[in-house]
Amino acid sequence: MDVLVQASPPNSPKSHLYSPSALKTKNNIETIQEQQNPQASESPVINMSNDSISVQEDQKSRTNKRYIFLLVVNYLFLFAGSISSCLLSKFYFNHQGSSRWVSTWVQCAGFPLLLFPIYLPFYVFKCTDRRPFSLFTPKLLILSILIGLMLGLNNLLFSWGNSYLPVSTSSLLLSSQLVFNLILSVIIVKQKITFQNFNCVILLTLSSVLLGLGSSHDRSQGLTRAKYFIGFLSTLGAGLLFALYLPVMEKIYKKIYCYEMVMEMQLVMEIAATAFATMGMASAGGFSEMKRESQVKFDRGARVYWVTVFANVVTWQLCFMGTAGMVFLTSSLTGGICMTALLAMNVVGGVLVYGDEFGGVKAVSTVLCGWGFCSYVYGMYLKMREEKEMEKKNQGMEMAHNAVAPNNIV
Repeated sequence: MDVLVQASPPNSPKSHLYSPSALKTKNNIETIQEQQNPQASESPVINMSNDSISVQEDQKSRTNKRYIFLLVVNYLFLFAGSISSCLLSKFYFNHQGSSRWVSTWVQCAGFPLLLFPIYLPFYVFKCTDRRPFSLFTPKLLILSILIGLMLGLNNLLFSWGNSYLPVSTSSLLLSSQLVFNLILSVIIVKQKITFQNFNCVILLTLSSVLLGLGSSHDRSQGLTRAKYFIGFLSTLGAGLLFALYLPVMEKIYKKIYCYEMVMEMQLVMEIAATAFATMGMASAGGFSEMKRESQVKFDRGARVYWVTVFANVVTWQLCFMGTAGMVFLTSSLTGGICMTALLAMNVVGGVLVYGDEFGGVKAVSTVLCGWGFCSYVYGMYLKMREEKEMEKKNQGMEMAHNAVAPNNIV
């Protein structure tokens, strides 16, 4: 016979009595639900100020009303920024632009644009009670600076690779960052390896190796074999550093609850990366080189030169904003997958806009890249379907518990 346990005072509006078996059933249901959806068990973040105490809902939660809006906006930023910045960078080098430090600098110099998503929600739209930088700790500041310096080096490697390689070749090589991303995600954020993940890694690795072995003839006029492989290795290095950046940021973002804090971290990182590029430009005479390059070397004239530079500043900032938002709202691996999908668009853009060669080797490499991406997407579909089935099962168990519980009430 079950011994009845009183859960609350008899006169309480929430008073009810559970038997041990009923309590056990209830606890089992809650445990399963927490394992399947850990975000649902997280308590809301409490923001305390001198005037009031407000509860802020975690914007990473899919039940948050702003979640879908932020997800769509950030993917659009990533889509527009990734394709436009890659094509504009190649346009700069194709028309006698030669400073890799300038190309590095424009990737991060647009950080003032981040002030809009940081300050507008509080001062203009009044959609948050949190003041900008009010919860920005010294630890976050140090981490942001260190990661920003790493991004500065990543930008430099990308500029070296993009100055030597065709857009299509560079884009396909950068797709290898997904391989590094998966491996580092397993180590840093304990990402589970599935057959679809592993299949994606193998196919993208084969794609990059095939491209490297068969595309050495695909280089600009006057480019030596040594410089080609410098560009090849620089692009792979950029992919590795960016793959490291993604899971590191996911681990940090797990302790952040709002999109504005993500943009605050991004602002500090971009300032650090800009300082890195500025020091490099100053040591190499880059600022005087920019003026001389616009007036003498750039074959489309000074006006087109400065339009290209400022357009690059804006599009790169959109790309990084979108990437940070995707990692915050989803995961580092999903962010890497989205970028890999856009790299295929960069390949098409390079062929259509600049007439890059697209022979048999590059075609096979592109097919392998697409195959790997589709494999991962299919794996995500299976995972989502399994989660929905588990959710239905949990709901059924909860309904059964609700039907049984009244029988155990005194």
